[in-house]
Amino acid sequence: MEEKAKIVAAKIHNLRFWVSDCDPETLQNRFRKYLTQVGFVILNFTDHHFPEVGYTAFWMLAESHLAIHTFPEEGWSYIELSSCNKQKAEKFYALLKESDLKVNWNGHGIEICLPD
Repeated sequence: MEEKAKIVAAKIHNLRFWVSDCDPETLQNRFRKYLTQVGFVILNFTDHHFPEVGYTAFWMLAESHLAIHTFPEEGWSYIELSSCNKQKAEKFYALLKESDLKVNWNGHGIEICLPD
């Protein structure tokens, strides 16, 4: 009997935003807490402090990734969450909206990215 291929539609639920906090330790602690609270599975974490100014952090998740890039000279940090899990992305978004962070959205909340 011949098996039929199952077609899976690839979707990434993407959040892109800026926050007014640039402290590496605060950002790392806050976003690790959010990832854990939502139930993302953290596979790996790496970060880098640039010699003069700036910080980058990256969480590899079973569901995709979260990246932070600080621009302290401008007073902002850029954060991007990409997730193939819609429910977890929505919970993460809800945590951000309820937080005390000053957030400037780069987009309209959760955007769905398709490979077409």
